Amino acid sequence: MSRKRWLALIAVAMILFVAVIFNAATTMMFSNANSFLDSSGHQWTQEVMDAGEEMGQSIVVLELNGTIQDTGDGGLFQTTGYRHQMFLSQIEHAAEDPTVAGMILRVNTPGGGVVESAEIYEKILSAKNEHNKTIYVSMGSMAASGGYYIAAPADKIVASPQTITGSIGVIMESINVSQLAENYGVQINTIKSGPYKDIMSATREMTDGDRAILQSIIDESYDEFVRIIVEGRNMSEAEVRRIADGRIYTGKQAFDLNLVDELGNLDDTIAMMRSEVGHYNVIKYEAHVGLPQFFSMSLQQLFRADHELASLERILSTHRSPTLKYIYKE
Repeated sequence: MSRKRWLALIAVAMILFVAVIFNAATTMMFSNANSFLDSSGHQWTQEVMDAGEEMGQSIVVLELNGTIQDTGDGGLFQTTGYRHQMFLSQIEHAAEDPTVAGMILRVNTPGGGVVESAEIYEKILSAKNEHNKTIYVSMGSMAASGGYYIAAPADKIVASPQTITGSIGVIMESINVSQLAENYGVQINTIKSGPYKDIMSATREMTDGDRAILQSIIDESYDEFVRIIVEGRNMSEAEVRRIADGRIYTGKQAFDLNLVDELGNLDDTIAMMRSEVGHYNVIKYEAHVGLPQFFSMSLQQLFRADHELASLERILSTHRSPTLKYIYKE
């Protein structure tokens, strides 16, 4: 390897080392940076989207964009995607705020984790039943699977005719590389305490016993999904199971099947909410870009290797075990 290439590699290594140390230091120093940015201590600010004619209360729009999964906060190359814990906090805050007359969830997601979807669902139920909030859902371009799961308990669901929704069901996936390993002469040795300890392992074929166990888990989560829709949409179980075979629907098809209440966009949803609760200010919670995130974004621009480094971090940090998901797989 040439001297110039060695020097370049050393320079890159030094920059990465300094960047990691710098990010760790700023994260520790400014872990409570939001308190400097917002006297309320929240991770977001409130912005008026549309001024109302009546005073005293407000309508809050909460945006859910991206896959519903709890990836945690922070990280050297954190992006501005969906942040699960913050979204849960936003729902809870709006629910407990006596000046909030109604909440609109603007949903644009293919779905996500079963656990995360259930956590959002519980927060929405609490806002409705314990805090008496009127809750509407405005579906964006996609509100499929887990996106519909969290929408089901809303007082009103509004979708564009072109929205992709439905995909009611559960999925769990794994890959099998045993044949590939065999082709390359790779032998995998597994020592386990019981026959099912390595269930869904990528290094062996799935047995009938494996499949039966996993199918029972899938069926349990699917039954829960059906129950959520039965209760939220006031439909019979037979009706729900007939249309809940995993297929997607357009907003118009979902309307015809009683999965949504109205066809329209976010502005239409706001108008409907105002006609019910009052013509109040419409506000939106905007997430802060904290100091650690700001420096991370600056580092991304400096390195101009955002996609490669972010992908590497995601691969290294992602838990590889198969998980249950309410998600639409294209």
